[in-house]
Amino acid sequence: MSLMKMKKNHDLIPGLLSDFFDSDRLFSRNWLDRSAEWTLPAVNIKETETAFDLDFAAPGFSKDDFKIDLSDTVLTISAEKKTEKNEENDRFTRKEFSFNSFSRSFNLPQNIDEDKIDASYTDGILRIHVAKKEATQLLPKKEIKVS
Repeated sequence: MSLMKMKKNHDLIPGLLSDFFDSDRLFSRNWLDRSAEWTLPAVNIKETETAFDLDFAAPGFSKDDFKIDLSDTVLTISAEKKTEKNEENDRFTRKEFSFNSFSRSFNLPQNIDEDKIDASYTDGILRIHVAKKEATQLLPKKEIKVS
């Protein structure tokens, strides 16, 4: 089978063949760097006066796949999903499996309220709400004379 014919029939295994035969993708400088983009979910972070809201695009997981930890002011979100499928017939046996995981950490400021962190997962979006502590009253400016 010629190279051109294989390239045209790449629909059988699109990811592998297109990466292999499309040399501009395979041999580009950032091809390996792009693999990190595929494994880390995109995140939107919004700060309001009372909280931080983090929204992760993480489709394909269930809420039990996520682990969220807070250590000091470092918030770590990780997920792991394993799937396995077995199919047996009198002429063949097929076993397929996949593994998907990620971990992201964020340094939060000192004014977070550790007891008021909530998380929910709906329609492929993981939402984490981190409340801020009540603002401490600022002391008025005071001038100190040098003697």
